[in-house]
Amino acid sequence: MSELLNLVRHTLEEKLAENIVTIDIRNVNAYTDYYVICTAKNPRHANSLVEFVEKEVTKNGFDVRLREGERESTWVLIDINEVVVHIFTEDARNTYRLEALWADQPQETL
Repeated sequence: MSELLNLVRHTLEEKLAENIVTIDIRNVNAYTDYYVICTAKNPRHANSLVEFVEKEVTKNGFDVRLREGERESTWVLIDINEVVVHIFTEDARNTYRLEALWADQPQETL
């Protein structure tokens, strides 16, 4: 596992993200290696998670390529090159079901 992936997972876990899942998509995707999916308690918690992840990865020398989703969004995406982080509220995660979409790829739950 990469240093960036470990940093992202550790930061999410430390800031109380729930149901953190890593999907290894290196064999089927050319633009990133891993998806990290987690659940936030509410949009405010999601925003907090985004801020902490962006701060930690930048502090450790990684570049955030893109952030999608507004402050009160139920789904926020952070593209950090080899890792793309999806932060959902519970309802949004149940609606979009990304893990099911990538069910044929290796997944690990923290």
